[in-house]
Amino acid sequence: MIADVLIKNARICDGTGDPVYTGSVAVKDGRIVAVGEFEANAREVYDAGGKIVAPGFIDPHTHFDAQLLWDGRAEPSLEHGVTTVVQGNCSLSLAPLKKDHREFLSAVFRQIEEMPKEPFEAGVQWQWESFDEYLAAIERGLAINLAPMVGHSMIRLWVMGMDARTRAATDDEIARMQELLRECLRAGGAGFSTSWVDIDHEHRPVPCRLAELKEFRALCAVLGEFDRVLQVVPEFWDADLLCARIDILAEWSLEFKITCSFSPLFHSNSTPDLVSRVLERIELQAGRGARVVPQMQTRPIDYTFDLAGAGMMFSSKPTWWGVLSLPAAEKKAALTNPETRAALLAEVALKRMPLALQFEYDDVIVTRVGLAANQNLIGKTLGQIGKERGCDPVEVMMDLAVEEDFATCFTMAGGGHNDSAVIGKFLAHPLVEVGAADGGAHVARFATYGDTGYLFSKFVREQQSLSLEQAVHKVTLDVARAWRLNGRGALKPGFAADIVVFDPDTIARGPEIAVEDLPAPGYRYVRRASGVDKVFINGNLAYSAEQGYTRQTGGQVVFA
Repeated sequence: MIADVLIKNARICDGTGDPVYTGSVAVKDGRIVAVGEFEANAREVYDAGGKIVAPGFIDPHTHFDAQLLWDGRAEPSLEHGVTTVVQGNCSLSLAPLKKDHREFLSAVFRQIEEMPKEPFEAGVQWQWESFDEYLAAIERGLAINLAPMVGHSMIRLWVMGMDARTRAATDDEIARMQELLRECLRAGGAGFSTSWVDIDHEHRPVPCRLAELKEFRALCAVLGEFDRVLQVVPEFWDADLLCARIDILAEWSLEFKITCSFSPLFHSNSTPDLVSRVLERIELQAGRGARVVPQMQTRPIDYTFDLAGAGMMFSSKPTWWGVLSLPAAEKKAALTNPETRAALLAEVALKRMPLALQFEYDDVIVTRVGLAANQNLIGKTLGQIGKERGCDPVEVMMDLAVEEDFATCFTMAGGGHNDSAVIGKFLAHPLVEVGAADGGAHVARFATYGDTGYLFSKFVREQQSLSLEQAVHKVTLDVARAWRLNGRGALKPGFAADIVVFDPDTIARGPEIAVEDLPAPGYRYVRRASGVDKVFINGNLAYSAEQGYTRQTGGQVVFA
């Protein structure tokens, strides 16, 4: 046998959950042609040196919709072993979109996914309206595989115009939405995303939240025609409401024979019984034959924020949102006004966090300052500074922001995520999918990459909550089956040659660093990886630890 690529001296973890075994992997024309013990020659031969060779990892929740237009590698996903990303989540995709609605979507996308205005406008050169035209723009430099979702808010906006923000759809409009969704799925859409929680740049519900039950059912019926996935962002901080939503998704799954995925399933110290209750409900519905798949993050969230604008941290606090949306001079006046300040402090005391990220402001850390005189504050918590100054930690935050012209950055460390063995137990549950990494979003706030490395370092190597084989299965074939990514997710003859070579003893999420690689001035936080040796996309070497990223553009739109 003559192959294009031969990876030898490998410990093969094939994605099925079966035990690791030694052997080789041969690739020809972008497909795996042999796995195990065999004789072969190849144009390119790689010695794995006894490292693990596994299917490429699949990330089912990202927001690379904009980034892939200027960075077809979805950096740094490849170096984390990710070979396929699902984008277009939270009801937001960059298509289908009429020219008249570009400014609105830009504002909504930048707000929800927290992308700086200048890089977004520099990198997104609108050359499309339809979904297939958008995919054509993406494919030109694609170096990673893409499963693009169709956003519910975009479908409504296309059919209803700005009325999509204020009312339910008519029967005729619903029929038109159905046909538009069919067009998008035929063009390569991997499924349909919606949200029951997101708000736009004007603190109003995103358009999909105005949809009535009959609209959801009609669009789910289209998904059933194509055997595609429904992806939902539910009220995941409230166990009662989340269980009720699971029941609704289960009915849709049964009626239309579709998979319904929701993101995220988040364990918080403030809601310690939430995940257990949710899994009981999912098990109950699975017993009826429903396919409702929760996505759970592996990593705690270290969220960096400032008061320069209204961000996700304050999305459930309308007084804060209004004040932080003001021009700088007016904002300073509001933050120093005694009556306004009292209202802001009272709203913080309510602790209504829609992201289940309950935390104490005492523990928020100052991570960047603008004035040399304040350098000594870096690394201190607001609580520590408050004790020194004799004031409330939230007042410290407001005072510093005003004093430094909003240059101060604060970091909420841990995000209410409990790193005990209970997380590993949940991740090991057979009905839980590893996901919700949010790559491509919040680029100037916190690094949303590294779920795979954290999975292997924390929950396989350190806590041993999952075996190596289980963990690989969780981020490969398990996801591929749920998302109907046929021919991916396993090292089997005939499958796409998406392959990752990694060291199980060193794979981990690396340090978080600020890099200036946006298409306009500005920085973003990126979390580098360690322990990933090589990554192949459809048989092409896309990344190696020694050489970094290659120039290959062999990525594919999976459903195209």
